[in-house]
Parts: sequence; C-alpha cells; structure tokens
Amino acid sequence: MSGSSSQSFDAVFVGGGVIGLASAWRAAQAGARVCVLERAEPPAGATNVAAGMLAPVGELSYGERDLLAMMLASGALWPDFVAEVEAASGTSTGFRTTGALHVALDRDEAGELRRRHELQQELGLEAEWLTPTRCRDLEPGLTPIFVGGVLAGGDVSVDPRALALALAAALREAGGELRTGTEVVDGLWVGERLVGVRTAPSQTQPSALSSPVGDKGLRVDIHADTVVLCNGAWSGQTSWLPAEARPNVRPVKGEVIELRPREGEPLPAERIIASERIYLVPRTDGRLIAGATQEERGFDTTVTAGGVHELLREAYRVLPDVAEMELVGMVAGLRPGTPDNLPIVGRGAVDGLILATGHFRNGIMLAPITADAVAAILADRPVPTSMIPADPNRSSLVTHTVTKDNRLPGEHSLEVAR
Repeated sequence: MSGSSSQSFDAVFVGGGVIGLASAWRAAQAGARVCVLERAEPPAGATNVAAGMLAPVGELSYGERDLLAMMLASGALWPDFVAEVEAASGTSTGFRTTGALHVALDRDEAGELRRRHELQQELGLEAEWLTPTRCRDLEPGLTPIFVGGVLAGGDVSVDPRALALALAAALREAGGELRTGTEVVDGLWVGERLVGVRTAPSQTQPSALSSPVGDKGLRVDIHADTVVLCNGAWSGQTSWLPAEARPNVRPVKGEVIELRPREGEPLPAERIIASERIYLVPRTDGRLIAGATQEERGFDTTVTAGGVHELLREAYRVLPDVAEMELVGMVAGLRPGTPDNLPIVGRGAVDGLILATGHFRNGIMLAPITADAVAAILADRPVPTSMIPADPNRSSLVTHTVTKDNRLPGEHSLEVAR
C-alpha cells in the first residue's frame, strides 16, 4: 500500500538531461544540497539524440549575435569543463578537438557559405576558406565534386550520452542526488511561493545511476528553497505550474542515424563534416552520427522512413563511403524551441522557481555556461554577461500560454537542418 514521505534540499532540479545534471553538479560543488529528478534513465530526452557538435564558429547564423556570444563564451569554458567532469567521474566523454569542415556542394551553397565566412571574418573568428583540393587533402573521403569549404579549426565535439553518464557520476561525487524513474506530479506551495515538488509513487526499483530513495511505492514530497525547471521540450507543458509560469517552449522533432564502418575499415572522416543540409560527427568509439531532421510535429517521436532516407541521401552526397557503412541505430527526439531561438535561463514568474530550458539545438554547447548561470542565481550572484539575454522576462518572448491541451499541429514537410 502506497504512503508518503517528506525530504528537503536547497534545490531540486526537475529534468536529468545534460542541462539539469550540469547545473546541479555546479550547485553541489558550491555546497548546495541538490537533488535531480528524472522520469526516464539518463541519457534521455534531447540529450539522447544530440550529435554533440560544439561548433559556434561553423554554425554562425545572421541575426543571432546574442546566441553567438553565448556559444563563444560557453565554448571557451568547454576544455576545462570537460576535463573537470572526466576527472570527477573517472570516465571519458568522447571529447574531440579535430575541428569542423563545412562544404558547399553547389554554387548556391557556395554563395551562402561565402557570406557566412565573410561574417566570421568580420567578427574575428577562426575560419579559413579552402579550395576543393585543400578540403580533400584534409578529408580524402569527401565527394570529388563540390565548390569549396570553410575550416573552423576550433570547433569540437563530445558524445552527449557519455557526457550525461559522466555528469551523473560527478554529481554523486559532489554529494548530489539523482533519482531516476521519478515523475513530478505536483508543486508544493506556501501561499504564492513554490517550495518543492511532489513525485508519483515509483513502480520500479532505482537504477544503478539513481540515489536510494526508500521504499518503492511511496509518494514523496520534496521540499526545496528553489525548484529548477530543466525538463526541455516538456517544460512548456508543466501542468503543476500556473499557466503564467510555464515557459514559452515548444517541442521540435529531430531524427538522427548512427553508422559504423565495417570491421577493419576506418571512419570516412576525421573531422566534423557539414553541408547546408546535414552534419556528420565522428565518435571516439568508431561511430558516425548523421543528423538531423527538423519538424514541427508536437510530441511525436516516431522514426520515419522519410527522415532516414533524407539523412542517408545527404550523407552520401558529402561522404560517398557511407554507402558501405553499417546502419546501427535510428532515433528521434524532441528539442526545446523558443520564439527567438535563445534559451530561457533565470528566475521564473513565481517565487522559488528558476528556469533553465529552451536551448533548442544548442543544449550541449551551452551546458557549461548555463550551469554557471544557474549556480550563480542560486547563490544570489550575477549571471555571466553573455547569459543576460536569456532572461525569461525578455521582450522577445511574446506572451503565450502553453497548456497540456495546446499541442502544436503537425507539419508534414521535412527540413534537414545542421
């Protein structure tokens, strides 16, 4: 027969993806008593389908100066961040510093890539235009017919799944708790202030990653000075928050595929390879990740034949040798999109709530600086300067209420995005 229990922390984090785990770890390092609640098993959510391409230079887009500043600031943190995570956890995150090569397959793509390169130069970023011959000198597996490319030598990559597991271990080492298979069903309130959350009775035993929580079947009231909402695409559907406190976040579906060379064969590329319609990210374990489709399909996570076809076709156009690789995995996930493509990080609309969500395609890239921002807010310190535009109260977030019944309509067109 189910009962209840009550526990208390300085901060409880709702969502155990890379953003939640990294933020809780930084807070625990600062001395806070923290607990992360994740309804699935890490790696989960957007983390499970992220390619891990950390490419602020190569991924530069017009009109996104604030996002670029965040990405560059976070990119500067990554070497020390990943070294610290690996030292604390004793495990590898698959961090690779080989750079990225962005190629143009035709004249139209070359014109767009040239314009992006001019902007990179204007901003003083490390990026070099290369002829096809020089591109193929670096990556002999490239298609023999293309127009040119840009080498972003400082862009790097990480394995998000390995990173999530390493962060979970680092969190435990810092004294924090992670509870998996834990569904938050309600908030705890004192007047208008959020003072914790209530979890549903667990129907499963804790995993090896999970901290012990007592008897199975107990409803648990977890009291906390602060609740940090970091559950990604689902944050806008948080029914236990008042409508005005739910962040303006929508789910954006993405599909990725995993390829592996046949036994004895090398990977067809050493660096990240990207075209206008696909990116290919080599892993330290020999896999090649190809992604990602982008669709407005609500909370649908079906892997589709059309999505896989698009990815394989575009991968083959860039690296013909992928045709001989083994197809070892296909997965779809949901990214948390916002109206202005900036994350939402800061104090929420009710007392006791911090938001750390809406990172869209950049959650892995922005994990270090988001973690620093959340830890700063918890300690009543200013956030890093580059994160000020992520304030939940910014004017570019048009007032919009998202509820459980306000799902996005399906759009049947398929766009492959980097």
